[in-house]
Amino acid sequence: MPIANMLAHSPPLPLTIDYVGETSEEDEEGIFLALRHTDRVHYISLTLPSPKLRKIITTMDEQFPILERLLIGSPIQDDTSSLVLPRTFQAPHLRHLYLWHVALPIGSPLLTTTVGLVTLWLLDIPPSAYFTPSYLLTRLSLMPQLENLAIGFYSPLPNRHVERQLLDTPIMTHVTLPNLRWFSFKGVSAYLEGLLARISVPVLSNLTIMLFNQLTFTVPRLLQFMNTSETFSFSTVQLAFDDDFAELVAFPLGGQRVYPFMVQVMCRHLDWQVSSTAQILDTLQPVLSVVEKLTLNHVRHNRSSEWHNDVDRAQWRQLLRPFSNLKTLHVQDELVGKLARSLQADDGESPLDLLHNLEELGYSGGDDARDAFTPFIDERQVVGHPVNLTVVGHSLVSDWTWS
Repeated sequence: MPIANMLAHSPPLPLTIDYVGETSEEDEEGIFLALRHTDRVHYISLTLPSPKLRKIITTMDEQFPILERLLIGSPIQDDTSSLVLPRTFQAPHLRHLYLWHVALPIGSPLLTTTVGLVTLWLLDIPPSAYFTPSYLLTRLSLMPQLENLAIGFYSPLPNRHVERQLLDTPIMTHVTLPNLRWFSFKGVSAYLEGLLARISVPVLSNLTIMLFNQLTFTVPRLLQFMNTSETFSFSTVQLAFDDDFAELVAFPLGGQRVYPFMVQVMCRHLDWQVSSTAQILDTLQPVLSVVEKLTLNHVRHNRSSEWHNDVDRAQWRQLLRPFSNLKTLHVQDELVGKLARSLQADDGESPLDLLHNLEELGYSGGDDARDAFTPFIDERQVVGHPVNLTVVGHSLVSDWTWS
């Protein structure tokens, strides 16, 4: 066997174990042989189907004294409930830990002994491995060098359950992560609020949040958290409505081509998406009140008629209201008809009640789209606050990216 010969006859140099996708029996035997050299393994990256990964993980029940990077994950979301890193696995010099559909057993010493961690990604955490915000914060308090943190649960735990936990076991630990620059969270809003209430991240530059669908969204701690940093001062916002989620991406002042903030709500049907987004935007109104450009985009791949839900006019207006300083609004063609009626004033309303400072309204589409906005344009002309109606490209999605 080539790997056996290499291990037997090569000098004791550090070993890298790196496999992605399907593996042969010979590959698997090579992995098992390499893992026996625990004092030489410094890099492990295994992205394999869960049955094969399960056999490998169970053998990792010792200390790996020079291991610096560990990435273990299964791309298949089925049959991953028993993918658990052994409780006896330790790596005191670990700097980068990525687990995807793989659980850390509660009480594992790994997160209390790897004080030099720079990267911690725990993604698609199965329900059987759920841990409380207090448990997580206690472990984060031991990681002063942490720069990248991602916590993502595979499925939602009801908000009421999390809220009950927070009442029963109040979080006393306040954690400062002086080097954290990137933070990602996927879960329910109550869990996020529990974390943000007790964490300080003075140099954070990127924040991404993915929330499971729920009836109501209350995120006051998120606002307080964002107000502590100049990173979260925005000039431009994009709202996109996809088949399975609604997404807000905010861009910074100064025109940089990176965006520091994204929040996504995982729900279907346009009416739910607009309602959920409007609730979050309402809470974030103080940081959105300086935004000058807003793009409303429609990214739909599934042409099922189920997506075409009527959205109440009041919901669209609630969604737009936090953008009190908006000067430019761009709307993609399939949302034009839905927005046009909502922008017009009803009886007893002033045309300036909404988007008072708007100067430009851009749309993609043909004459029908232009005609749909004409009543709104006429209203603003009459009251002495004209809005310039312009045609923009069909795709309104920016090419800006994460740094």
